[in-house]
Amino acid sequence: MLDLPIAPLDETITIDQLTLAPYPIYKRLRAEAPVLRVKSVGRTFLTKAADCKFVKDTPAIFSSDDPNTPMKRAFQAHTLMRKDGPEHMAERMAMAPALMPKTIQEVWAPLYRKLADDYLDRLPRGEVVDLHKALSAPIAARILAHILGIPEATDEQMIFWSQALIDGAGNFGWLPEPFMISDHANLEMDALLARAVERVRAEPDRSALSVMVNAENPIPMSQIVANIKIAIGGGINEPRDALSTIVYGLLTEPEQLEELRRTGKWGAAFEEGVRWVAPIQASSRLVLEDVEIRGFYIPRGDTVMTIQASANHDEELFDHPERFDAFRTRNPHQSFGSGPHHCGGAHVARRTVGAIMLEALFERFPNMALPDPEIVMWRGFGFRGPINLPVALG
Repeated sequence: MLDLPIAPLDETITIDQLTLAPYPIYKRLRAEAPVLRVKSVGRTFLTKAADCKFVKDTPAIFSSDDPNTPMKRAFQAHTLMRKDGPEHMAERMAMAPALMPKTIQEVWAPLYRKLADDYLDRLPRGEVVDLHKALSAPIAARILAHILGIPEATDEQMIFWSQALIDGAGNFGWLPEPFMISDHANLEMDALLARAVERVRAEPDRSALSVMVNAENPIPMSQIVANIKIAIGGGINEPRDALSTIVYGLLTEPEQLEELRRTGKWGAAFEEGVRWVAPIQASSRLVLEDVEIRGFYIPRGDTVMTIQASANHDEELFDHPERFDAFRTRNPHQSFGSGPHHCGGAHVARRTVGAIMLEALFERFPNMALPDPEIVMWRGFGFRGPINLPVALG
């Protein structure tokens, strides 16, 4: 045992507070208690960027296989997100060919460009619409369905499944209702995947499901299904919330929007959006050996939670972190993680939302406006983004 004090315990911060307005809490913790045991969540919070990166980059000490998260219950599977070492890498690499830059460039980016045109055509010019529900969610669902190899799944199904899995995986209060909903989603996904597996066996393509099913030495079918589910869980909310967040940011910073139109640096706006409001706000790691962080003893068997939402606002790295600023000269955000679990879908999101959709959207609706920014609601502790985005399309 290290001869150090354990981290202080907070009994006042609630999950509801973290769901509604986490950023003021994280700002206070960075200044006053960057290593803090939070009773309501049952985790030791790490809110400084350096500590979050240290944990993610040191899997020998901080394991992803945290048995106390709700993820396994929600997904009805031990997914690669909760595995380390060769086991994690084998499952990650099984899906990798479908997400490689060459495949994105040759298959998914051209398809996304066509889908973007189709979905933008559906939007009614001159009206106020909820862009989050009318565009951000369905376009994210549609391209993901193709990438995963389940294009027969409707947008509505994909969106429901994703949210059910997200709500279940983030159910740190272990309430029964989110798990009832995720159980229903699992039944639907299992039925559709059983049919899709037979289809890609008969007619292989470049989708993730086909790549895994038709591999020379395939991983077990249970893990193929788990891989598809983890991609559904994370592959919609990240590009969905990123797009809505960036649109909100740019419509509230019109000078930046005008400069982006002039320079075409839409990729920078994408990176800033995922920094400003990280779609995945927090991640758990199981401590495998006694360790010291900022003078505190973190015992073996504890669970730390890296708060990348807070890391992305760390004043040591970012000027005016609370402001959306697409023209930051330096943006070392942690929204796509670090180390072995770096987000496998990062390239897809960058090359679709960042490189295609933003420019297409603002070109199609050059006079788009946000009638009332106060109406936009933001929610989420483990996963966060706007849940509505009423804009006037012009």
